[in-house]
Amino acid sequence: MKNSKGFKVSGVIVAGFLIIAGLAGCSSKKVVNESVDVRVGYSPNITHSQALVGREQGSFQKAIGTKNKVVWKLFNAGPAEVEALFAKAIDIAYIGPGPAINGYSKSKGDIQIVAGATDAGAIFVSKKGMVIKDLKDLSGKKIGVPQFGNTQDLTLRNILSENGLKDKTKGGTVEVRQASNADILSLLKKGDIDAALVPEPWGSRLIKEAGANIILDYKELFRQGKYTTAVVVVRTEFLKEHPLIVENFIKAHVDVTTYINKNPGRAKVIVNKQITELTKKGIEKDVLDAAFKRLTITNNPEKDSVLDFVKFSLKEGFLRLNPDTKNLFNLTILNKVLKEKGQVQIK
Repeated sequence: MKNSKGFKVSGVIVAGFLIIAGLAGCSSKKVVNESVDVRVGYSPNITHSQALVGREQGSFQKAIGTKNKVVWKLFNAGPAEVEALFAKAIDIAYIGPGPAINGYSKSKGDIQIVAGATDAGAIFVSKKGMVIKDLKDLSGKKIGVPQFGNTQDLTLRNILSENGLKDKTKGGTVEVRQASNADILSLLKKGDIDAALVPEPWGSRLIKEAGANIILDYKELFRQGKYTTAVVVVRTEFLKEHPLIVENFIKAHVDVTTYINKNPGRAKVIVNKQITELTKKGIEKDVLDAAFKRLTITNNPEKDSVLDFVKFSLKEGFLRLNPDTKNLFNLTILNKVLKEKGQVQIK
């Protein structure tokens, strides 16, 4: 009797497990088949050209399939994108290397760089009537940057360091001021700042609208212009859950990069159309042309330059601890796509 009773109980338990397993199987099958919103962070900047062109042409939507949906999320700055990534409010982002590094470090690897987007595309200028021939003459000057810890700020601080100068907050003689690009234009016009290091198209606008003079052009700022200005990052959790979607997104990114480089005239029109739509103000053609000449549209994240930015961030205190960067880049999918398309892979 005991054995029979025990058998009945065991049978009930086994049956229960089978039912649960069956339900779990149904549940996972449902997850696989359900549609996915792919939330993409970007900014209305020419350094995010692939996002702007791809958004206009529907390239990313076509790539991920009609079952899924690209949801575009607009941001004014990289740190806000990082917070959105932390909050799982976005899955993929076009972002500057500075915020990407901070995001990777603070999340302990939950954000990875999966592709490059643009190189260079920045310029260092002085106000009208001021000509800086020796960088040591920046001592005592007020210099504007878009945001502390961003790519332009880190580049400026490296330039100052190489010339024996530093920020006043660190006991130096140069006042580094943080302001939006639009405010920097106003401040430079008024003479409230002496110089600025800004991304394009703002550099070209400062020259045209504020009469600014070039201190260092894009190739003179850092690594002869071979430094990344924007990269593509993804939440590692999203990548693990939806590897095929990420792969298809990267395929579209590579295709849009090729399209822009083969059709620069048409691409500039599309970029300007998107910027006008998103900001309610377009860019004059001569400014846009000048800006694009200082920019390289690429899939290459320029790994060495990013690692240099890690060093700069540490030196300037934007990173408290030296991060383990071995998993900062995940270029496996990008290289697979590049190989399939007969393009040079990234080492």
